Amino acid sequence: MTTPNSVSAVSRSCTTASHINSSRHYFEPFRSLVDHLPYSAIDSIVDELMHRYELGQTVFLFGNGGSASLASHFACDLGKGTVVDGNPHRRLRVIALTDNIPLMTAWANDSCYENVFAEQLRNLVSAGDVAFAISGSGNSPNVLAGLKLAKAAGAVTMGLTGYRGGKMKALCDYCVTVPSDNMQIIEDFHLSVAHAVFTVIRSRISQAVHSNVLAQASASG
Repeated sequence: MTTPNSVSAVSRSCTTASHINSSRHYFEPFRSLVDHLPYSAIDSIVDELMHRYELGQTVFLFGNGGSASLASHFACDLGKGTVVDGNPHRRLRVIALTDNIPLMTAWANDSCYENVFAEQLRNLVSAGDVAFAISGSGNSPNVLAGLKLAKAAGAVTMGLTGYRGGKMKALCDYCVTVPSDNMQIIEDFHLSVAHAVFTVIRSRISQAVHSNVLAQASASG
C-alpha cells in the first residue's frame, strides 16, 4: 500500500507542467509512480466489478473533460472488449453517462451542470449497480452529486482520482488515487489503471467461458 510519506515523495517528483521543459523530464516520474500505485485498491475494484458482472448488474461511468473521454473509452473496453466467444450467457452491462450529449445539455440547460450525471442516474440506477466516477481532482461538483445520488440509491460507488483523492474519496466504497500533483500525469495513469482493470476482467471472463465450454463438452461426452 502507498503510505502518506511515499505519496508526498512521489508528488514532489511530479513537477508541474510549467516546470517541464523536455519530453524526458515529463516521463521521469513514471517509474516512481508505477512503484507507488495502490495495487490492492485496483485489485479490489476488479474483484467487485467481477462480482457485479456475475450478478448481472450495471456499471455507470462518468467524468468531465479528459475524464469524460476516459469514461467513454472504459465503457467501450468493458462492454465490447470483454465479449469472449460471444459470451452466450452473460455480458457486462456498462453505460457511459458522458455519451448522451443531448440529454446532458438538456439537464445542464434546464437544471444546472452540477446535475448532469445525478439526474441521469436517477432514471437508471438500482441498488447493487456500480457508479464509477473519474476525476483528476476528485472535487468536480457534478461528479460528487452523481456519487451522492448513487450512494443514496444503494449503488456501489467507485472512483479514480489523483492528488489526495479530493472530496470524492469519502463518497467511494472503492477508490484508486494516483499519487501525483500533475493533472496530465494523473490522466495518463488513469488510462493505464482502466486498461489494467479491463485486461484482468477480460482474462477472468475468458477463463470462465472456456471452463463452461469444457464442462459442457465433458457432460455431453
